[in-house]
Amino acid sequence: MGDLGEREKPAAVSSMAAAVLQHEVEQFLYHEAALLDDRKHWEWYELLAQDLEYWMPARSTRARGDEANEFAPPGGGAFFDENKALIAERLRKLDTPYSWSEDPPSRTRHYVSNVRVGAQRDNGELEVHVNFLIYRSRLARDEDLWAGKREDVLRRVGDTFQIVKRHIYIDQVSLNSKNLSIFF
Repeated sequence: MGDLGEREKPAAVSSMAAAVLQHEVEQFLYHEAALLDDRKHWEWYELLAQDLEYWMPARSTRARGDEANEFAPPGGGAFFDENKALIAERLRKLDTPYSWSEDPPSRTRHYVSNVRVGAQRDNGELEVHVNFLIYRSRLARDEDLWAGKREDVLRRVGDTFQIVKRHIYIDQVSLNSKNLSIFF
């Protein structure tokens, strides 16, 4: 048996300020999930920073020892590689009668868990790591389930946050859904 003292221990909440920050970040993420589930897309859009980076790289299965190359690098294959302007275009299309992939609209449930508030950058932005599970139902029998992790960067703006960066790492290699018109 190894010495328990040698194992890495999780960082304990060292102050009330850290606990308050954790709560604020979690409440922000839960609010964001509710906006998406309630199809309040333009309200969700207001949570995005002007300099947003929204990226979901493609994943491939790799042999043991090559797991570091599972995800396509920046500039490689990606399901999403967007900024705030491109997301606005997607939202405008959703508002038209030509958004066939969302007519009738998807019914989603965004589950956010294992929220870890990481390092605070020199500019005050927060690195936040999140696990997610998203369920989508469409039509009578279409159902999709996506699981993965996100690496977000949040910027405090007044008494709330804005999403500056969202990197989405999906667990699936092959997405069997008929479309990918939702937001993560």
